Amino acid sequence: MNERVTPRQDELSPYRVFTRDEWAALRADTPLTLGVEDLIKLQSLHDPISLEEVVAIYLPLSRLLSLYVAATQGLFKATQRFLLAEDGKVPYVIGIAGSVSAGKSTTARVLRALLSRWPNTPKVDLVTTDGFLYPNAVLQREGLMEKKGFPESYDGLALTRFLSQVKAGERQVRAPIYSHLTYDVMPDDFVTVDRPDILIVEGLNVLQPSRLSRDGKTVPFVSDFFDFSVYLDAEEDLLEKWYVSRFMTLRQTAFRDPRSYFQKYADLTDAEAEAVAKAIWHRTNLPNLRENVLPTRPRASLILTKGASHRIERVALRKL
Repeated sequence: MNERVTPRQDELSPYRVFTRDEWAALRADTPLTLGVEDLIKLQSLHDPISLEEVVAIYLPLSRLLSLYVAATQGLFKATQRFLLAEDGKVPYVIGIAGSVSAGKSTTARVLRALLSRWPNTPKVDLVTTDGFLYPNAVLQREGLMEKKGFPESYDGLALTRFLSQVKAGERQVRAPIYSHLTYDVMPDDFVTVDRPDILIVEGLNVLQPSRLSRDGKTVPFVSDFFDFSVYLDAEEDLLEKWYVSRFMTLRQTAFRDPRSYFQKYADLTDAEAEAVAKAIWHRTNLPNLRENVLPTRPRASLILTKGASHRIERVALRKL
C-alpha cells in the first residue's frame, strides 16, 4: 500500500523566499546609477535608505523589472502584429502597497529613478493614490474623517477610470494631487501622465479587491491594471514606532506651518504629542492595516520585509 505524501508548507507557498544576501547576488552586473545626493532627495522622512540597500535590494529588483518590461513589450508587439493593429504604446504598471510608515514613498521614488535609467524604459511616471481620496468636505459630510485611508474614503471609480485610460494608451491623462500639509486634495492641481513606458502607482490599498458582482458583470479591481506589484512589510510594533517617530519630528517642522492641518499639535509637550500619535495609530492606522492592508499582502508579486532599522531582510518573489 502506497503512503500518501503530504506536501510541506513551503512547497505549497506561491512564493520563492530569498535571504538578503541571496537576493543581493541576483544583481549580477547591474550598474549603480544613483549617488548619495540622489538618495537624500528620494528618501522620505524617517525612512532611511543607504547606497548599500540600493545595491542589495533595489538593483536586483530593477534588473528583474527591466527583464519583465522588455518581455511584456515584446508580447505586446507580437499581439499587435497578430491583430494587424496599428502600433501603440501601453505602459507597464507597477503597484506599491503597504501600511502607513512602511516606506512606500521611498521605494516608489527609488524604483522610479533606477528604472528611468534603463535604455528600454526612459519615461517612468509616479502617481500616489492619495490624490484619489475624497475631499475632506465629503469625508466630513459622510462621517469618514476618522477612516481616512480606508477603502471607502477613496473615489475608487475615478481611480479605476484613470488607470483604464492610462492602460489604454490615452494621452494626457490627469490625476489629482494630495497635500500632506493641508491634509486634503488640492482642487486645482493635477499631475499629467502621457503614455509613459512605466507607471508606478503607490498607495495603501492598491491591492484591495472589489466585491465580486453576483450577476456576472465586470467589476474592475485597481490591481487588474498592474503588471507587477510590491508589498512593503514590517511587524506592527515597528510600524507604530516609525509612525510615532515621524509624528514627533513633524511636530517640530511641518506642523508649525500656519497652513498645516496639524498645526494644533505643534505646541504639545513631548508626552502629549506621543500620546496623540499613538491614539491616531490605534484608532485609524492599525485597524486599517489589519482589516484592509495586510490581507492584500498575498496578492503581491513581491514582498519586501523590513527589520527594525528599516533594512530589508527578506524578499519573497511570486513563482511564475
